[in-house]
Amino acid sequence: MDLRKISEEMKSSFNGGKTLCMNWRRNQLEAILKLVVENEEEILDALHTDLGKSQTEAYRDEVALVINAARFALKNLHKWMAPIGVSLPLIAFYGSASLIAEPLGVVLIFTTWNFPFNLALEPLVGAIAAGNAVVLKPSEMAAATSDLLAYLIPKYLDNSMIRVVQGGPEECAKLLELKWDKIFFTGSARIGRIVMTAAAKHLTPVTLELGGKCPTIVDRMHSNDDLLVTAKRIVFGKWMLCNGQACVSPDYILVQEEIAAALVDSLKKTIKKFYGEDPSKSSDLSRIVNKNHFLRLTKYLQDPSIANTIVYGGRHDEKRLYMQPTILLNPPLTSDIMNEEIFGPLLPVITMKRIEDSIEFINSRPKPLAIYLFTNRENLRKRLLNETSSGSLVFNDTGVQFALDGLPFGGVGESGLGKYHGKYSFDTFSHQKAVLYRSLFPEIFFRYPPWNAFKLNMLKTSLAFDYWGAVLVFLGLKKMCSEVNREQKME
Repeated sequence: MDLRKISEEMKSSFNGGKTLCMNWRRNQLEAILKLVVENEEEILDALHTDLGKSQTEAYRDEVALVINAARFALKNLHKWMAPIGVSLPLIAFYGSASLIAEPLGVVLIFTTWNFPFNLALEPLVGAIAAGNAVVLKPSEMAAATSDLLAYLIPKYLDNSMIRVVQGGPEECAKLLELKWDKIFFTGSARIGRIVMTAAAKHLTPVTLELGGKCPTIVDRMHSNDDLLVTAKRIVFGKWMLCNGQACVSPDYILVQEEIAAALVDSLKKTIKKFYGEDPSKSSDLSRIVNKNHFLRLTKYLQDPSIANTIVYGGRHDEKRLYMQPTILLNPPLTSDIMNEEIFGPLLPVITMKRIEDSIEFINSRPKPLAIYLFTNRENLRKRLLNETSSGSLVFNDTGVQFALDGLPFGGVGESGLGKYHGKYSFDTFSHQKAVLYRSLFPEIFFRYPPWNAFKLNMLKTSLAFDYWGAVLVFLGLKKMCSEVNREQKME
């Protein structure tokens, strides 16, 4: 496959202006909806082949989110494309200004393997809504989904503007050698650095959706019911999202020392309730994506320093790529499992004498993609809000922020660069062009020399107020002068 030729052909097609039309964008978004609805069974089968996802999990986390994103874009596209008016200072009197969202051009989207359908099509929805031509590179590690996308997208979408390129690291390297108008990457921080370095050669803007160790803080609870709900929502975020292979999954728990045993007990009971006494027999637990990742995870378990910290789970089967949900209590903070993103079904629990100390603990590490806090205390919520930095902050739940189109999704620092979802996807793939309209008359005389004190005062006023503000100032001064004159006459 001649990737340079594909790039050049798409740039030529894009320059024809077809994507500027709202009808083209709407047609492509409707085609994405049709693609998903008409091929739902094949999509779910591919996700089961790649990751062992149950139909419910695959539909909830992949199919439904793409449908919602496309419908949300269709509903709001006319508003997103509309010019945004901007107020002007008096010095630009008899003019108007606006921001026009224009497409960036031909963009490159790299997807990842853990949500291979959603993380391919949801960014694609934003890129199309913004009017771009797109080259989509699915992850070769989710081969069945990659093959299905390569088959379906040319059938449903405009092949002159939207292309799929399959392959592994070699194809990725070749794509990065080319000049793009935007690169959108989802994956690890290690590969994100490679993408950003390659993009810098062409001054190409990038969005990097990375990961990080997302902490979950559990404060003292008012009741056992509170603790049980907390356990359910932690299990949801950790094991019900691709068996922990998700960037938003809780990576470790920080818990008040006095309730640690009760929390661990609630987590165990919840896991057994959801997946049975033997989770290896459950069809609701996703498997590890491949042997390399399986061996990476088993390496954590083989670390002698954490052997005595495993309080639940630890079983695994390489042949089936199965790893049991596993809880570790107080593994050494210097161990690999506490310093590398786990991205799997292992959950360390770290106890703290004062839960307030969790703030310092989190701030001593790279900024995470998400922080989760379970508490009934408003003052602790405020402290975490004001004293920590993260891509998102969620109170009393885990993972659900990813599914909300009204909230931006993205990291900060090492957890990512840029954001998307809903209108934020449209903005990510757009350039906000500033447009100013001026009339030749009337002319503002005090903008030109020769300067004097009067012109300087006029200039200060015109820069400090917009037109209507200046009118109000003028009327106010006029009223003040009238009142002074009336008082002088009365005297």
